[in-house]
Amino acid sequence: MPKPIAPCLWFDGKAEEAANYYVSVFKNSKITHVDRYSDEGPDPNGSTVYVEFEINGQPFAALDGGPMFTFSEAISFVIEVADQAELDYYWDTLVNDGGEESQCGWLKDKYGVSWQIVPTVFNEMLRSSDRKRAGQAMRKMYTMQKLNIAELQAAYDA
Repeated sequence: MPKPIAPCLWFDGKAEEAANYYVSVFKNSKITHVDRYSDEGPDPNGSTVYVEFEINGQPFAALDGGPMFTFSEAISFVIEVADQAELDYYWDTLVNDGGEESQCGWLKDKYGVSWQIVPTVFNEMLRSSDRKRAGQAMRKMYTMQKLNIAELQAAYDA
């Protein structure tokens, strides 16, 4: 059976630091392997070159590739949450210490990686057969940075 596809995130000297950060943020996460340069490698100091880790069972990799490439919003990771407390936890944790709020439930963490924090109930609203109510919730979402479930629900119910 083939292994699952794992996104590989490119960092400039912070792959191991970032992987450790992500496994601290998400429960049921762990570092599974770290590759370091050997004495014969391009960096004889034993610095990290590649880290494999899991977030809630999803494999990821982090590569210390240098400054040539940076992250953009063209790729983001979606965290579906059950309630406002879980939404607040992920939002506040990922924005703190150098992250950046964006619009419509999107943010960048301190490494520049983009995340979408989306309540399950909001997805249900958007998928409703009542397109008018779904539109009301969508229009309300457009006015927000961090999503507020109560306000989305009120817009949906109006």
